Amino acid sequence: MSDSQHDHQHDHPHQHDHDHGAATGPGPVADASVRTARPSDAPAVGLVQAWVWQTEYADLLAPEVVDALTGPRFAAVWRRSLEQPPTPRHRLLVACAGPQVVGYVALGPAEDEPGLDPDRTGVILDGGVHPQGRRTGHGSRLLNAAVDTLRAGNDDLEAVATWVLADAGATRAFLAGAGFEPDGAWRDRVVDEDGRTAREVRLVVSL
Repeated sequence: MSDSQHDHQHDHPHQHDHDHGAATGPGPVADASVRTARPSDAPAVGLVQAWVWQTEYADLLAPEVVDALTGPRFAAVWRRSLEQPPTPRHRLLVACAGPQVVGYVALGPAEDEPGLDPDRTGVILDGGVHPQGRRTGHGSRLLNAAVDTLRAGNDDLEAVATWVLADAGATRAFLAGAGFEPDGAWRDRVVDEDGRTAREVRLVVSL
C-alpha cells in the first residue's frame, strides 16, 4: 500500500491516491470515514490508483508506460470486480474525506500464497491513498478497517499478508509500524511488455 499497498486486478503493469468527486485535497479530518465501495466508486478508485501507481512506478517504467496508467483504465477493472467479485470474501473499502474518495484497499483470501494457510490468512491485495490526502490518518483507518473486515469474514483468521515493492521505503515503514514484517517470501513481477521486472517482498502480521 502507499500510505498503505494489491488484485484481483493486476492486469498491468503486472504487479501492485470522482466521478469527479475524488481527491483534490485531504479534506477535513472530522469528516474522515471508511466504507465498503460501490460500483459507482470505480472512477474515483481508478483515479486514486492511477496517482499511486504513477508515483510508485515512476523510476521502474518508461514514461510512456507510466502515462498509460490512467484512472479510466483502472476504473473499468474495478467496476467489473465490484459488480462480480471473484469470491464473496473479496472486498473493496474506500477512505473518504467528506464525500470525496481519497484512498482504497482491496482484500481477499490467501488462495495462492505459498507457505500461508488459506483458511487462516487474509490478504491485502492492493491499496493506496491519494498524495494530497496523506498524513491525515486515511492510511491507518484503511488498514485497521481492512483487518477488521477480514476478521469479520473469517473467525479463524490468524494473519494478514501483503506484497510491496522491495524498495518502497515509506510504504514498508508504514506497514512495519502496524506490525507487518517480511516473512522471507519474494517475487519478481513483470511490470511491462518488454519483460522488465520489479522485486516485491511479502509482509505478514500475526493477529
